[in-house]
Amino acid sequence: MANTPQSAKRARQSEARFKINKMRRSRIRTYLRKVEEAIASGDNAAAREALRQAQPELMRGVSKGVVKKNTASRKISRLAARVKATGAAPVASA
Repeated sequence: MANTPQSAKRARQSEARFKINKMRRSRIRTYLRKVEEAIASGDNAAAREALRQAQPELMRGVSKGVVKKNTASRKISRLAARVKATGAAPVASA
């Protein structure tokens, strides 16, 4: 419970920021899920396109302070490697 006008305002700001950050995190997860689904389907073109759309969304989360920089870089790197592997899989089996 806020005891002063300043703490009441900070509580309101914190709640508003929480809602905005929650939306941003959800949006990032949606883009990551689209990449995962494209990789699972084995469609290399769709996976590359989904990754291309997910990268700026993740980095936007970094600039907004929702995700740490190294975490976003790690996720992008691992997804890129998996997308690349989906393109190499049909060639290896041929």
